[in-house]
Amino acid sequence: MPVESLATRPDLLGPALELGDIGAEFMQHDPVATLTRARRLAERWPDYFLVVLDGDVPVARAVGVPVAFPTPERTELPDHGWDGAILWAAEDALDGRPPTALVALDVQVAGHLRGRGIASQALEGLRARARDRGLSRLVVPVRPTGKVRHPTLTMEEYVARRRADGLPEDPWLRTHERLGARFVKIAPFAMTITGTLEQWRRWTGAPLAPGANLVEGGIAPVLVSPEQDLGVYVEPNVWLEHPLTG
Repeated sequence: MPVESLATRPDLLGPALELGDIGAEFMQHDPVATLTRARRLAERWPDYFLVVLDGDVPVARAVGVPVAFPTPERTELPDHGWDGAILWAAEDALDGRPPTALVALDVQVAGHLRGRGIASQALEGLRARARDRGLSRLVVPVRPTGKVRHPTLTMEEYVARRRADGLPEDPWLRTHERLGARFVKIAPFAMTITGTLEQWRRWTGAPLAPGANLVEGGIAPVLVSPEQDLGVYVEPNVWLEHPLTG
């Protein structure tokens, strides 16, 4: 399947956005993620906003942001994962610092076509784009798709779960590993969302009790303090690095 970028096909932005979103309503309220609204990414880094086509029909998108990594002050990938990568990209854009690596932020496949290997083609597209633009690394803060069924497990416990064939139990981690990606580290604070109890009730439709609360679509609990009228969701991710050679 051909892969186009918004640099050459800006008309694909609308159809690409219809392929899916990040998930549950509360996930839309990470303040750092407002920096990566699709139209902003399409305008600032259209070269790294890729669309996989079946004929001329978009069937997947893959979006990355370029960053400078490693640097003297950035010796390892950020513990803040997805949020941290977005902040790096914004800092580098403001400072005019040349990028040396690509961070994959989002891969979405049309719902009726999932499970057919199209996500792998989208990731291959990002790898090829990183190589073609002279970048030395492709790294991904992965949100394991199956973790929603195990929100009380630590990410370390979840990542350790393997099938009999040795591959990860999680299907999204398995896709990456089959493409040669290697585990780098857990990002314990990849996305942080805060809100009042009323906001959390509106976002989740769930009653909230003091302490840890499991909510639909979450891979970790929402921690609630009625005294402070505060709910905090801190989501871990998994940093993986894809080879750009071979």
